[in-house]
Amino acid sequence: MDDQELGFKAGDVIEVMDATNKEWWWGRILDSEGWFPASFVRLRVNQDEPMEDYPMKVEDGKEEDTSTAARRSGVGQTSKDQMRTNVINEIISTERDYIKHLKDICEGYIKQCRKRADMFTEEQLKTIFGNIEDIYKCQKKFVKALEKKFNKDHPHLSEIGSCFLEYQTEFQIYSEYCNNHPNACVELSRLTKVNKYVYFFEACRLLQKMIDISLDGFLLTPVQKICKYPLQLAELLKYTNPQHRDFKDVEAALNAMKNVARLINERKRRLENIDKIAQWQSSIEDWEGEDVLVRSSELIYSGELTKISHPQVKGQQRMFFLFDHQLVCCKKDLLRRDILYYKSRINMDDMEMVDVEDGKDKDFNTSVKNAFKLHCRDPEEVHLFCAKKPEQKLRWLKAFENERKQVQLDQETGFSITEVQKKQAMLNASKQHHTGKPKAITRPYYDFLMRQKHPTLPTNLPQQQVFMLAEPKRKPSNFWQNISRLTPFRK
Repeated sequence: MDDQELGFKAGDVIEVMDATNKEWWWGRILDSEGWFPASFVRLRVNQDEPMEDYPMKVEDGKEEDTSTAARRSGVGQTSKDQMRTNVINEIISTERDYIKHLKDICEGYIKQCRKRADMFTEEQLKTIFGNIEDIYKCQKKFVKALEKKFNKDHPHLSEIGSCFLEYQTEFQIYSEYCNNHPNACVELSRLTKVNKYVYFFEACRLLQKMIDISLDGFLLTPVQKICKYPLQLAELLKYTNPQHRDFKDVEAALNAMKNVARLINERKRRLENIDKIAQWQSSIEDWEGEDVLVRSSELIYSGELTKISHPQVKGQQRMFFLFDHQLVCCKKDLLRRDILYYKSRINMDDMEMVDVEDGKDKDFNTSVKNAFKLHCRDPEEVHLFCAKKPEQKLRWLKAFENERKQVQLDQETGFSITEVQKKQAMLNASKQHHTGKPKAITRPYYDFLMRQKHPTLPTNLPQQQVFMLAEPKRKPSNFWQNISRLTPFRK
């Protein structure tokens, strides 16, 4: 984020040069030096296995059993308890530091910004700080719950797993913050181009006696914090004996916090996808009706199918895009196959998918292969589809099943996209298309479609073979040969 920040990844060993500040330490990795958040690293002692878990080498090179090793080293049965104490102390300590961090942002920045209505609107503050005040309130309650469960005399006996289970639902408020964070960075970048905002933010930092890190660096901490809980709980579980009263709760808490992090990541991915969906819709010619984003936010699957409809039994080759709640049908341009024309859509909420055996279909009185139907309950409506290959049919059947699961999951988790986000996505998409240029599926979104449910190409193949895999085989067209035979076109 900043020139003076030290980037690092899991497994890196950082040499701490200055630890006078509790929240941000100055450290070095190889030739790089900079600030890094102290709450996102741990002392190497916490990473080491207890000595009782490893056989020690004696002078003749043979392994020594663990009990003898323990007596030699002076480490007894309590080594694992000591490690558990270290991890619990770290969790409590980092939580208290995090509370102070949130307090500094809320009182040092937000409170001061609200006093300057001439510089900030309430909408701007919502964009910059998101729901960090709600997170602050939640974390204050959470740290109190942790402290109640903390055994000061015997920290290793503390039973804190239940605290994470109790607050797992409330931690979902981080989803809103994480999704808004990119917007906060954009807004801050825009404001800090003006000197008065730079001076104002610096004055806020100095008055609150915060370390020399830019505001966007401070606002990144909640994003990192929610991802750190599974790591801390995994470490705690590692040093908790199965017989410990806290073992089952810690195990359940680890899974719960992994699910919270997974849910937040999934929601973030979904929000990023709405821009791509809006871009896709803007590339479709002759679009009719409401925007896709009015009801949908996820592309489940796409591909070519033959559609058979009443009263004409003749099949039509169409391109179908299955979103949550709806199936969109498009027709490819005769000459430019990358141009699509909107034809129709089917409301999936009213449909029931039915597998069809190969042979003659009674409803349509025609022979079919690799087919399935979509039945509408009210009014009576039937759509018949045929895939080219059995495996393609199976993929579609699985896709329809996934679509229903996705809709149910969204209802259970309360996932939704705001009207503002939908309108902004459509506005961004419309800006990308210049007047007068023919519409086509742009390369980024084509790549996005290809990545959805299709296998990735092996990287170890030669480039020529990759092209052969990537490009579908087509029969040579006689179109231009036939044209050249016509007299008016002869030279």
